[in-house]
Amino acid sequence: MIFVPSEYHLTPDEEHAYYDLHENSMEDEGYHRFLSRCAAPLLDALSPASDGLDFGCGPAPLLAKILAGDGHRVELYDRYYIPTTDALKKSYDFIVATEVIEHLAAPGEELACLWQRLRRGGMLALMTKLVISTDRFASWHYIRDPTHICFFSVQTFHWLAQQLGAELQFADSDVIFLRKSGIYPE
Repeated sequence: MIFVPSEYHLTPDEEHAYYDLHENSMEDEGYHRFLSRCAAPLLDALSPASDGLDFGCGPAPLLAKILAGDGHRVELYDRYYIPTTDALKKSYDFIVATEVIEHLAAPGEELACLWQRLRRGGMLALMTKLVISTDRFASWHYIRDPTHICFFSVQTFHWLAQQLGAELQFADSDVIFLRKSGIYPE
């Protein structure tokens, strides 16, 4: 895992202003295709009518709409756009965080909080570009986004799965599923 030192992090206001520049919308077909790379395998893995949380959904919660369209109930949370902290107090069958974890200043703490919100057998579905090698890191386009402050690798997720006692699945090159077993304490 690679971290950007905190002195280079944007302020919350700067970060919010940067996110406001994104042009994702509920009607954007490209955005729909992008999110479907996480939604399609997740829908295959979920039980019918599951309860979920779209963590970091942004101002256009299209992924929640896709999942709800398949009969799932999806709560929304976004630090800047939908800061409903009640959603962070409930338990869920699944939690999705697409293009979110690379923005977290304390990813270990935040992922642990999300993990606690998952019911046994629940799925944490993450989507983030992965570091392939340290040699290629310096020229990687993904590090140019000033809101990206931590970077994960395949090894990071194997370690995390072991720490959590989770079943790990790479549904795509940047789509990671961690399933909570019934063996380990919550």
